[in-house]
Amino acid sequence: MAVDLVSNPNGVQLKQAKKELLLSKRKGVIWDRVNLGGIILQFIGLLFAPFYFTWSAFWLTLILNLSHKSFNLPKPLEYLFAYFGLHAAQGDPIFWVSTHRHHHQFTDSDRDPHSPIEGFWFSHMNWFFHNSYLWEKCGKSNNVLDLKKQAYYRFLRRTHFLHLSGLALLLYVVGGLPHLIWGMLVRTAVGHQCSFTVNSVCHTWGNRPWNTKDLSKNNWVVGYLVFGEGWHNNHHAFESSAWLGLEWWQLDIPWYIIRLLEYLGLATNVKVPTELQKRKYNS
Repeated sequence: MAVDLVSNPNGVQLKQAKKELLLSKRKGVIWDRVNLGGIILQFIGLLFAPFYFTWSAFWLTLILNLSHKSFNLPKPLEYLFAYFGLHAAQGDPIFWVSTHRHHHQFTDSDRDPHSPIEGFWFSHMNWFFHNSYLWEKCGKSNNVLDLKKQAYYRFLRRTHFLHLSGLALLLYVVGGLPHLIWGMLVRTAVGHQCSFTVNSVCHTWGNRPWNTKDLSKNNWVVGYLVFGEGWHNNHHAFESSAWLGLEWWQLDIPWYIIRLLEYLGLATNVKVPTELQKRKYNS
């Protein structure tokens, strides 16, 4: 097998096995094909969406997109938010938490699940279609034992396609094709592409106020596009912080929601960067 040399942000060369990543050139993996089929279906939905536009379907798309953040909450509320996040159609919580933890542990190295060192489009969405390759790089999801111990998250992992199918059926029964296309296909297509830009764009273009020794960047376009997740260099500098929009002009909708939940006594142990941490990463 051919081996390429790549460099991480610190200039250290890493040996990396050259993989055949195209689906047509390697053994088929069922989940890769399911993911690819889902993305294709989303874009088909985008093509037909203008012909099935209604204002109720449009507002439904916005409402179903307004939930995505993890922080200390009472278990019932945590589970409710996790269930909302499941309907973003980006996998179950165990999969996504595991992937995100691997990303932070091995950021922009040969073990990062989605880094631009393997190409911009790989970091954007191609990684989503190569589960076996991710398993080879990252190993099994042993970094989420805290979630695997909870029956609720194991249940969501086994049944998440049933919940998505149930939502699609409900939308069709209530509003016909307009609600199905806009509430399911358009919503998930827009949500996926916005989420993917954090992995690709925010590790390629932007500014770096914090010396994190990786490729993470703050990108104001993505920051406003995804309601605050684009302040990605902030996130990598202070990954345990619930507050990403550290400047007054950096929109951070999840932070505003967390602050409201904290005011109501529902969110506890809300973490923000300390002055000592800021001095450590100040470039």
